[in-house]
Amino acid sequence: MKELLEIIAKHLVDNPDAVSVREEDSAESILLELKVSSEDMGKVIGKQGRIAKAIRTVVKASAIHDDKRVTVEIVQA
Repeated sequence: MKELLEIIAKHLVDNPDAVSVREEDSAESILLELKVSSEDMGKVIGKQGRIAKAIRTVVKASAIHDDKRVTVEIVQA
């Protein structure tokens, strides 16, 4: 899932080298922290958070077979 989130984010932003994803895995859940540059925050979040919501939906759908809960946080690098 980390790789999926990284690929999606790198295709959305102008500065793909600044994209990084940190993964914290526990027994029941996975936390993915997506860091992008401040210039690219708007592109990743989108109007009214629509792109961020779509990213979260795709990542959660890919985690269904692992039977874990996934949380995606978007932070500024």
